[in-house]
Amino acid sequence: MSSSFSLILRDKRIRIPAVTLVALAFTYASTAPYQSIIGINELGLSNLSNGTYSALIFFSAIVNVTTSLTLGIWSDRLKERRPLVLGLSVAGMLGFGSIAIFHSPAVFVVSTLLLVPMSNSTYSLLFASLRARTNQMDRGQAAGITATVRALFSGSWALAPGMIGLYLVNSPSMTPAYGIAALASCTCFCLYFFFAPGNGTAGPAPDQPGFLASLKRIFMPSVLVRVIVMALLFGLQRLNSMLLPLIITHAANGSVVDVGFIAGLTAFLEMPFMMMWGMAQRRFRTVHVLALGALIYCAYLLLLGFASAPWHIYALLLLNACGAAAILSVPITYLQDLIADRPGLGTSLISLNTFIGTGIAAGLFAFGTSVSDYSGTAFVGAAAGVASIGVLLYLESARRQARQPA
Repeated sequence: MSSSFSLILRDKRIRIPAVTLVALAFTYASTAPYQSIIGINELGLSNLSNGTYSALIFFSAIVNVTTSLTLGIWSDRLKERRPLVLGLSVAGMLGFGSIAIFHSPAVFVVSTLLLVPMSNSTYSLLFASLRARTNQMDRGQAAGITATVRALFSGSWALAPGMIGLYLVNSPSMTPAYGIAALASCTCFCLYFFFAPGNGTAGPAPDQPGFLASLKRIFMPSVLVRVIVMALLFGLQRLNSMLLPLIITHAANGSVVDVGFIAGLTAFLEMPFMMMWGMAQRRFRTVHVLALGALIYCAYLLLLGFASAPWHIYALLLLNACGAAAILSVPITYLQDLIADRPGLGTSLISLNTFIGTGIAAGLFAFGTSVSDYSGTAFVGAAAGVASIGVLLYLESARRQARQPA
């Protein structure tokens, strides 16, 4: 993996998006843990029903997916993605900054609904820039670089909430967290404005299809079914984020301190495991690496359902981090490979995968808790994961057989 680091440091077209992703992680991590607290408790959105607040978050996700898909398709027609990254960074500066400055419920709603999800679309554009460059490299090298950059993103995410929590521990308001996110967006803007001239693709491919023709490629059965399978696997990680705090504080009789400590430690442990999975992709097929990682995560969910004491949760930390690292990092390469000739369009599938996966996690949680308790819901997640792995391996096996000459 040291070679991946050296490639990132040497190549400006990889280094600038990678460093920008590290800065971008602070916009997510500065605000996501505190968004509901700020919106509902501090800015008076408690007057709205829980359903209305949920609708706000849902439509925000719709804007994020729409922006990512639209700009992903558009970016493939441009010589470079730099202007788009700059524009989305400005959206982040305005969205996060206005919440920090004005402390207004109306500003919070507009920013959360439009400007913040637009800023979040920077994630897929930056990975599209990386893919445009790594398309010119060996497949194993490219996968290693992607995994390393994703690990750096996770490391930044792991650091930010604790640092910001310590900074604001005596503050009467948590809205300065949005000011920190605005500064992070400003950092993204400066990195691309000053250090990334000419940091785009080698040029748009000739005879690029139109917007609708590009969009149709996503809904081709061979692509869409694989996106759904990836979303099922991603949904396992989202389901765990819902279940783990509840199992810790109920079935395992732990405390909220355990919740925070386990979340932070898991995020740190994910980094070396992401690099490990990146190295594995140099020698093995991406689908087999992903299947193994997902199977480990299913084993973790199964054992999580039996947890009855805090030490049981701590004993599962390595399984949790190892499986989650595969589910969070390996699908980036897999999804990009589905539309390998269009880096922007292929990478925009990440946002679609996240959106569908979050919905699947909510459905699994609702079903599991309706027929059992939180521990039983973990069993439901494990079963769904094993079924998804089986479908994934079947699809890839059928595709390989179809490619073999008669």
